[in-house]
Amino acid sequence: MTKAAIVGWSHTPFGKLEDPDVEALMSRVTGEALAHAGVGAAEVDGIFVGVMNAGFSPQGFEGAQVALTMPELAHTPSVHLENACATGSAALYAALDFVEAGRGRVALVVGAEKMTATPLAQTSDILLNASYRKEEAGIEAGFAGVFGRIAQGYFQRYGDRSEELARIAAKNHKNGVANPYAQMRKDLGYEFCNTISDKNPYVAAPLRRTDCSLISDGAAAIVIADPEVAAGLDRAIGFRARQHANDILPLSRRDPTAFAGARRAWERAREEAGIDMYDLSFVETHDCFTIAELIEYEAMGLAAPGDGYKIVREGIAEKGGKLPINPSGGLKSKGHPVGATGVSMHVMACLQLMGEAGDMQVPDAKLAGVFNMGGAAVANYVSILERRS
Repeated sequence: MTKAAIVGWSHTPFGKLEDPDVEALMSRVTGEALAHAGVGAAEVDGIFVGVMNAGFSPQGFEGAQVALTMPELAHTPSVHLENACATGSAALYAALDFVEAGRGRVALVVGAEKMTATPLAQTSDILLNASYRKEEAGIEAGFAGVFGRIAQGYFQRYGDRSEELARIAAKNHKNGVANPYAQMRKDLGYEFCNTISDKNPYVAAPLRRTDCSLISDGAAAIVIADPEVAAGLDRAIGFRARQHANDILPLSRRDPTAFAGARRAWERAREEAGIDMYDLSFVETHDCFTIAELIEYEAMGLAAPGDGYKIVREGIAEKGGKLPINPSGGLKSKGHPVGATGVSMHVMACLQLMGEAGDMQVPDAKLAGVFNMGGAAVANYVSILERRS
């Protein structure tokens, strides 16, 4: 099978942006990504757009919006994909499938979300679309409440790990200071993250405000090319492995603390790549909530169930640790504009592998892991990336 490569990208800052809508956000990255790749609009064979929406905007049909500010793309096949918080990765993987199946040689992936224009109560309800509403719609505090329940169950089974969650938050905020795209570039420190206060109240106990990712606007884009096209361009980041594994949607029908789908995706990716976790130079993982990152350590195979706290206490995931996790600051610091997140995580990995991550740079980064999930570990995407040129 033909192996496609990432050959260019673009990324807006994340945060509360002045751009009025998704259309405007996508317009900021589309042309820039093509220029970065050295590819003209006429060479694009397919466009894959990731926007969750789910009520953030009355305007749907996002796949058709990319061409509004780049008319050269008006007749290029374009589709919109949605897979909850893994929407960006869904769009990216569809583009990879498109190229690797020989249906096109160049594909454009755009992920975006405009969240901050929506009132907070409405935003909380919209995000519950990433859960099973028939059973979970009444959970207090919305999607944060879903993960609050996961944290409660984890603590009841394995002990209170609030301290470790605070250390994960502090780590990611410290890392995010070096990320020029991050929404919150402030080192909050462990003591602040571990202390209940007016500025850091419980959102969905035991999760505090610092345990929750940010509501954000933003967009990111990636250009995909087949090997022959990529050979003539300035850069190529390849996939040594990529896997997508799902789990059942309702929390009532599985162990919410196990992230079994994530574990399955990681196991398959490691097997495909022929590596173990410590062969990776770093990992960008989906820390929508700090409890998610803690459980993901276990799903990665770094620790046995209930022992993820050891990864924190031993400093393994720190920037200078044995396996840096979220050197970009993760969703916790960078922000989480849902449709853009999966694309953004892959861009962060590409910057590292190209040695272009600036103050975020992990020394001698050769092999990257990316984990993006939709819902509470329902749609699970794992990519193992390496530089080809």
